[in-house]
Amino acid sequence: MTAEHRTTAMTPHKGRPMTSTALKRTTLAFGLALMAPLAAWSQVSISVGIAPPPLPYYAQPPIPGDGYIWTPGYWAWDAASNDYVWVPGTWVLPPGAGLLWTPGYWGFYNGGYGWHHGYWGHRVGYYGGINYGYGYIGNGYAGGRWDRGHFRYNTAVNNIPSGRVHDVYRSPVPDRGGQRDSFNGGNSHYRTPPTANERRFEGGQHPQWTQAQTDHERRSISMPEQRMGNNHGQPPTAATPRPGGFGDPQVEHVRQQPGMHAEPVRGGPAMVRPEGNPGMARPEGNPGMARPDGNPGAGRPGGNPGMAPRPDGNPGGGHPQGNPGGGHPGGGERGGGERR
Repeated sequence: MTAEHRTTAMTPHKGRPMTSTALKRTTLAFGLALMAPLAAWSQVSISVGIAPPPLPYYAQPPIPGDGYIWTPGYWAWDAASNDYVWVPGTWVLPPGAGLLWTPGYWGFYNGGYGWHHGYWGHRVGYYGGINYGYGYIGNGYAGGRWDRGHFRYNTAVNNIPSGRVHDVYRSPVPDRGGQRDSFNGGNSHYRTPPTANERRFEGGQHPQWTQAQTDHERRSISMPEQRMGNNHGQPPTAATPRPGGFGDPQVEHVRQQPGMHAEPVRGGPAMVRPEGNPGMARPEGNPGMARPDGNPGAGRPGGNPGMAPRPDGNPGGGHPQGNPGGGHPGGGERGGGERR
């Protein structure tokens, strides 16, 4: 994070010098208060003068069980430490059936970066056009869909070990590539504005976060190693299999390149394992390999002579930070269902 040039001004009540950073934040907060029409729909909770770091690459941990929905990681702002903090992506039980997650996002306008909180709703709203991976391709959600009260998962973008959930389908999705911008507007690759309907939906009433989500964010913010100033954009915990699961064996760390599948399931406390295999999730027809998305190359440990390398030379296969889901804003195609 680059340091800002510091100037001084006097605070109105205490007579102490104010840095330009604090002055800029105060000015931005005052400016936001004047932008009533924007604030009415955008739900901006904070605005800062420093751009959020790029999104790190990471693999998705295996789903803990049926009914969980993936919520991608994000950079939160911690006013106490005056720094960005990485909140790991995690699997979350929604507060009710039929609800989908709209990720939060940073948007640049009027010289500042405003944070729009994520929220639950009966459809996925606008999240800045940002490709968070694992089905969140910039609009909608292609990682799964609700079907008669049950959630069905797209195995093309989710780490679903065999036997852990039963309602699945497979719908190919495009690669995210190397795009890592974490905000919309300014000099970002993402510039698509919200539609009028998306603005109204974001500004409407939404179910509250679950307590597990709130605790997950708070714990992340309390961990100094998750701060940008300490990890330089490489947070030690990039994703967890469940909220608050920082010490879980399935925790995922930052990867250095996007062409990575999730690791094989290694087993761990309170994790549901497929029947007949006490130590590892096993895809059909391959007793030794975890196959999270139906791709036989997923989770291949190095040096396994039984697995052929990919023709494109990428040894890790598929998802960049989770191969983003395809262009199905409502959550995937209707055909091609299967059960496990």
